[in-house]
Amino acid sequence: MLLSEFNDADGPAAASLVRVWADIPAWIEAVVAGRPYASVDELEARAAALAEGWDVGDLDAALAHHPRIGERPTAFGAEGDASRREQASMATAADDVTARIAQGNAAYEERFGRVFLIRAAGRTPDEILANLERRLASNADAETAEATEQLAEIALLRLRGALTDDRMGS
Repeated sequence: MLLSEFNDADGPAAASLVRVWADIPAWIEAVVAGRPYASVDELEARAAALAEGWDVGDLDAALAHHPRIGERPTAFGAEGDASRREQASMATAADDVTARIAQGNAAYEERFGRVFLIRAAGRTPDEILANLERRLASNADAETAEATEQLAEIALLRLRGALTDDRMGS
């Protein structure tokens, strides 16, 4: 979608797009309310600045329907499509890595009470597994901070994938 189309969209349509990036109602409202944006870079900077204020409640809300890493995302529409693209590398994961990620997911959920979240795009299954195992040793506060940072990375990648500036080179 062109940035001008996002800027000109009605509020509910714009919010529907932003919700795919991260389903955090106050953030969605603030990103949409900041329109019009002069460039995707400006929009990304605003979205990133707003994401710095996310807390554990925002994280938990955004993860309520998030698929486990390594499981085939079942959501339909733009959010499901984004998750499938982001986790595409898991399709080539070795069976032992997939099994260890599944075990790690269960341990993570038991320890932290939420699904393990990582920006999977650009990471190999082995890198995902290494991060999962490392983060299992984190304390709750450190892990909440890291998971929130990962959520912001995912949101900004989705934003970049969804919008383009109206002029090339803008």
